[in-house]
Amino acid sequence: MKASVEKFLSPAEEQLLVSAIRAAETETSGEIRVHIEPTSSGDINKRILLVFDELNMHETALRNGVLIYVAVDDREFAIYGDEGINKVVEEDFWDNTKDIIQSQFKKGKFAEGLRQGILAAGKALKEFFPCEPDDIDELPNTISKG
Repeated sequence: MKASVEKFLSPAEEQLLVSAIRAAETETSGEIRVHIEPTSSGDINKRILLVFDELNMHETALRNGVLIYVAVDDREFAIYGDEGINKVVEEDFWDNTKDIIQSQFKKGKFAEGLRQGILAAGKALKEFFPCEPDDIDELPNTISKG
């Protein structure tokens, strides 16, 4: 893991994001993860699919996992929602969340951008995947790094 990934978020900022994931997941049965690595080594859309698979995010019961992927050195990020989400939402579903993240990233506020994006994703998913009383947390809420 390169230094850029370790410097991207402080331990306190990582905990802030874990708290945001927990809060967002009270709105929805969707599962939200954040993955940070130095580079996507090419096509970010191909890389996010590989990371999604490596993190076993396709194993949620409703196929409603969401990955926010950041390639620090490339200065790129992407959002990917599993097939359960993609079957019921419009193609531009993630545009608002991307805009929220990007506006904070442009100011150098990376943790805040991710925090706001996580919360926006939870609210957006609530319409299609509301949190049910018997909902279980299917995936870790930690920030993964590569």
